Amino acid sequence: MARGQFITFEGGEGAGKSTQVRILAERLKQAGIEVVATREPGGSPGAEAIRALLVTGDPDRWSAVSETLLMYAARRDHIERTIRPALERGAWVISDRFHDSSRAYQGAGGGVDPALLEAMETFVLEHTRPDLTLILDLPVDKGLERANARGGAEARFEAKGTAFHERLRDGFLAIADSEAGRCAIVDAMGTPESVAEVIWAVVQTRLPIGNQP
Repeated sequence: MARGQFITFEGGEGAGKSTQVRILAERLKQAGIEVVATREPGGSPGAEAIRALLVTGDPDRWSAVSETLLMYAARRDHIERTIRPALERGAWVISDRFHDSSRAYQGAGGGVDPALLEAMETFVLEHTRPDLTLILDLPVDKGLERANARGGAEARFEAKGTAFHERLRDGFLAIADSEAGRCAIVDAMGTPESVAEVIWAVVQTRLPIGNQP
């Protein structure tokens, strides 16, 4: 059986990734494709336990290097228990965040040495890499406004300050520029419906869906 496709959604806080994952997953299911929708940090029981450590508490709870190690521990479990088995049976996987978030949050935002991130990618991801990454982009102030309106206990990263989030946005845009064959930037300022249409057009262009509706 052919390997499934691996799609990741990236972007800053409040960009609407979770909503767009849900919309795209439903559209692909309607096209007759088995879809596994997941998230990071999380996506497997072990990774969800680590998520609780990362997204709650004081912004300075962990250093950027400690965050990196925790993120990649969660990511490895996610890959082993959720992503890789689904892809191997031919399902398409859509993940709300993956390794680009570590590059942006811990790297561009937190100042972690790129050599550490590269080493973690090599040994933890191995051959499990996204086929398409959709980077939802919007101004930092708008994203934080949306995120703060959402509320909830998982607000540790939102509280890191505007300068951090500006570096984060620049980091995602730099990733998209350096890996244009894999990444597509999507303007996230529109309505969920209009953003979803742009995403669907990109997916149809980039991946082997065929003449599906």
